[in-house]
Formats: sequence, structure tokens, C-alpha cells
Amino acid sequence: MDTLLLKTRDEDIELAASFIKEGGVVGMPTETVYGLAANALDERAVARIFEAKGRPSDNPLIVHIGEFEDIEKFNLVREIPIEAKALATFFWPGPLTIIMPKSEIVPSITTGGLDTVAIRLPENKDARRLIKASGCPLAAPSANLSGSPSPTTAMHVFNDMQGKIPAIIDGGECTVGLESTVVSVKDGVVTLLRPGGVTVEDLQSVCEKVVVCDAVLNKLKEGETALSPGMKYKHYSPNARVCLVKGEDKAFIDFVNSQDEKETVALCYSEDEKFINIPTIVMGEKEDLAAQAHNLFADLRLIDEIEGVKVAYVRCPEANGLGMAVLNRLIRAAGFEVISLE
Repeated sequence: MDTLLLKTRDEDIELAASFIKEGGVVGMPTETVYGLAANALDERAVARIFEAKGRPSDNPLIVHIGEFEDIEKFNLVREIPIEAKALATFFWPGPLTIIMPKSEIVPSITTGGLDTVAIRLPENKDARRLIKASGCPLAAPSANLSGSPSPTTAMHVFNDMQGKIPAIIDGGECTVGLESTVVSVKDGVVTLLRPGGVTVEDLQSVCEKVVVCDAVLNKLKEGETALSPGMKYKHYSPNARVCLVKGEDKAFIDFVNSQDEKETVALCYSEDEKFINIPTIVMGEKEDLAAQAHNLFADLRLIDEIEGVKVAYVRCPEANGLGMAVLNRLIRAAGFEVISLE
């Protein structure tokens, strides 16, 4: 099929919605990353998402709504916990996904076989316009081939999905650049399952009990169930091998300068660049975590555009604030390979 690149005009939003109403899949902009959107309550439509991505079917999807009232309107959950309401009040619309007990109307394929459903109200107005025009909640994982870096522009989606889906809405570059924060709520405890634009510190400002799941920065244990997208598999990886390097500024610079400049690239801070002799991709300033998060997936895609590169050595960020989200994505892109120079 030919994949259309649409604008955000009313007529283009309506055209995209018509594909969704027919059971199709559409590339949708959000503030986090671009999503592959289909009717979350239509099993066949959701199956087309997995088919387009080549995504394992036991990986749960996030259901996107246009307004808080859609939860009851579409009968998505059995109950809305008090803590979930508090988090939604503070952070919706925005880059936060809340996991709640699902109702019978939500198909098992949408939730990866779990008895819970992940729900988000995106900040991006074009995403909400599409949800409203489609008349249904939209399941929308990142609009990339499974395992590759997530897309933050419409052209990233086009490069991965050309011929696989009927249309992509070009809403410009994503403002956050990382997938949403995912939390579960149970017995008054908020558990962080995937870090994102809403940080642990943000969550703690609203809820007293916030814990971080061990699998945020470590591999799932043998037989452990993935409760959130982005937990179970290697993700976000370019074709070149990614390796995290943990160490002080000079140690990192000396290490990468000792590598074969024809086969390696360094993902570094802007302060490092002038001291490095091999090809570089600048992630942002050392203290500018928002820029690093915004640039990360585009940077990972750039690696494969440099001829001959086999290995990318990446500065390992600290797991503080938004740095936890950056580290979460990088450690999975690297398949948990970390070189410590300390």
C-alpha cells in the first residue's frame, strides 16, 4: 500500500480517523514519541499494530484517551484508584501512563494478556483531535519496527512503516522525545515501571508512597511478567552495537580516543566534543537532561547513518531526575552492556 503523509488540517485528521474506523493503523504524533494508533477495543485492528511493528504479542500496549471522562465513557476499567485520580489531576494531559484494573471490554491482545490496562491522556492536541474524530480510545505503541529506536519525527515513522500502514500525521518533532512514564497503583503505593518525562520526584510531590521497580534499570528476572511496555525486550537499538561507558570526563575521553576511529562513534556531551578524536554525536550539555532526552532517539538513529560504524560508545548518565529515563532507554539499547572505568 502507499503510505500517505498527512498534515494536521481538519480534513487530514478526518481522513486518518476514517482509516481507524475501518480497522486500520495510523501514525500519530504525541508529545512523547510517534505512535501506531488503532482502535484499542478492536482485536483485529490491534493485531495489525503488532503485524506492522513485528512486535511480540505479549508486550502490553498503552490506550490513549482524549479526555479523562473517556475512561467511563468507554468503560475501560473496573475501578479508578484514588491515587490514580490524584496523579491524573496533576499530570494529565501529559507524559504519564497509569495502569488500572481493566474491564472485560478491553481485549486481551491490547493488554498483553494482563488483567490491567495502561491508560494515557496525551498533551499533544493533534493526538486528542484524532482520538475524538475516531470515536474510540486508541492503542498506540511507538511507531517503529520492534526493537529499533523510537520515532520522534514523521519521517522516522515513514522510514520504518512505508507500505505497512495507510497514513502518518505529520505533527512536527516530538517535544519530550521519550516514551511516557508508566506507573501502577495498588494498595496506596505508586510503583514506577518505566521512567519518562514525569520523574520520580514529580510523583513524590503528589503521592506519599512511590517505589521504583527493580526492572527499570535491570533485566527482568527469569519468569517475571512484564507489567509495562519497554520492560521485557531489548529496545531502541540501531544496527551498530551500543555500549554504555561509565566514568569521569577524562576517563571517557581517553577511552574513546583509544578506539578505532573508522569503526566507532562516541555519543557524548557538548563539553566533551572538542577533546574527542573519533566521530561524535552530541547528546546535549552535561547538565541538560531535557535536551539529552529530547535528542536520544534521533541520535541513536544517526549512528547507522555514519559509514562503517560498528560500535557506539555512549556516556552513561546518572539515574537522577530525567537522567533515570535516559539511562533506562540507553541500557536497553545496549542490551545491558556497560563498561565501567571507575
